[in-house]
Amino acid sequence: MSRRLAREIAFKALFQVDIGKCRAETAIRHSLKEFSLKQDEEKFIHELVEGVVAKKDTLDVIIKKHLVKWELDRISAVDRNLLRLALYEIVFRVDIPHAVSINEALELAKKYGSTGEAVGFINGILDRAVGEALKRES
Repeated sequence: MSRRLAREIAFKALFQVDIGKCRAETAIRHSLKEFSLKQDEEKFIHELVEGVVAKKDTLDVIIKKHLVKWELDRISAVDRNLLRLALYEIVFRVDIPHAVSINEALELAKKYGSTGEAVGFINGILDRAVGEALKRES
């Protein structure tokens, strides 16, 4: 399994948590039903989903900070959860390069994005967030 597929599974679980208001473990189990994965692959998915859920409030603050003439509750659930997932990796996973997190989010946005503008919208927010993170690091 690729990390891209792992992110896709994690995204689907996060969407279920957000929209269905189910527990992270239930959403992960449901999202994994059709896959036969290795232990380390499942661990990565769990880390992503549980990390995003645990840091949701912090991630939402970052998203809100970088929205231009937009409100968090107006963002589609798909786009909101793609942003949360990518920002979690950018802010809290030092083992994953920022460019990889952005690229993976954009690929998922192409596949699942709510509108044709989702890719540009997500890219803009992630670029601003990464720019700010890099300023803090230097």
